[in-house]
Amino acid sequence: MTAQVTRPRTRTRNTLLHRALQLDAVASGILGAVLVAASEPVGRLLDLPPILLFGAGLVMLAWAAVTGWLGTRLVVPRGGAIAAVVVNLVWVANSVVLLLTGWVEPNGLGVAFILVQALAVLALTELQYTGLRRARA
Repeated sequence: MTAQVTRPRTRTRNTLLHRALQLDAVASGILGAVLVAASEPVGRLLDLPPILLFGAGLVMLAWAAVTGWLGTRLVVPRGGAIAAVVVNLVWVANSVVLLLTGWVEPNGLGVAFILVQALAVLALTELQYTGLRRARA
């Protein structure tokens, strides 16, 4: 009888889930820093309240720290990955609700900004969800 040689499964930080979380961290960090540093001029450009942009920027910076941490784990905690997907979906929903409720009245560029960032977050969420599903297999 021949002994079967099994190789240990290599763990890596290079999975789709890791990369999606890392991309989320970079994008959130960059946009968050811009909004915190320049909420007044960006607010004038988009016709959005600077305090809203400043607050969103702070949330994005915190989110960048969370997704960055998750994306650097050898194995992404399943609960953390699920939370990332859920929080991102809530962000997208809130972005749409912000426009539909009339709470703010951005100009065309402001509407485009809100919709484009919501679509970008939705795309990242899809990557994270797909990565999470692949990690289970």
